[in-house]
Formats: sequence, C-alpha cells, structure tokens
Amino acid sequence: MNKYVKISIFAVILILAGVFYWRYYFVFSEGIKGGNLNYFEKKGYVFKTWEGRVVQEGFQSPTAGALQSNEFRFSVKGEDVINQLERAGGKFVELRYKEYLNPLPWRGASEFVVHEVIDVRDPGGRNTSDLPVNEN
Repeated sequence: MNKYVKISIFAVILILAGVFYWRYYFVFSEGIKGGNLNYFEKKGYVFKTWEGRVVQEGFQSPTAGALQSNEFRFSVKGEDVINQLERAGGKFVELRYKEYLNPLPWRGASEFVVHEVIDVRDPGGRNTSDLPVNEN
C-alpha cells in the first residue's frame, strides 16, 4: 500500500475519533439547578436509564407574549444520586450537572447528566437530606 494512503487513512480515523469525542464526551458546561422534582423514572427500550424533570420557579418564553414552564430535564449517573432522588419526589432539590453536546443511549436521553444532589428540602423549606430514612 502506498505510504500516502496509509497516512490518509490514519488521519481520517484520528479526525473521526476527535469528532466523536467532541460530540459525545466533551463537557460543554457544568452547573447547579434547583427546583421542585416533578418526576423521576427509569425508562428506555434497550438501555434503561434514570430520567427526571425539575420544574423551576418563574417562566421563560421562546417567543414574546407566550408563557412556557421553566423545566430542567436530566439523566442521572450514580447509585447514590438515584437513591436520593427516588425519595425526593415533590421536594425542592438542588442538582449538580454536566452538559454534553449530544446524548448517548447508555448515558441517558438528555444532554444534561446529574452526578450529585446538593440539597433536598420540603416545599416549606425544611432540609430533609439529614433525616433518617424509614426502610420498611
């Protein structure tokens, strides 16, 4: 095989690997979001992943004059986070997340992946993250 063909094939493979990494593994942003946990469920056809939605206070609108609920849809990574969010339905939660450019099926359906629960409070404001868990 010609030397230039080998170099070209190697360069194309290297570029494709870089693009794949950038689209699916590059962390675009990190942050914290808080709001009331609306739902948290395990779903998927092949890859069962934990998905949730937090409803934040206030409204945002993509067009002037229209109202739209400010929702944060996310996927979850880590058993500790899953266990905390399973018990936090309807409560105010603060979540630390990473945003990727595109989702992967085994990572979840969302570009936002929550990897830490910072705080869980009752709607009245009482912190419940330190309360004992009632295991029946």
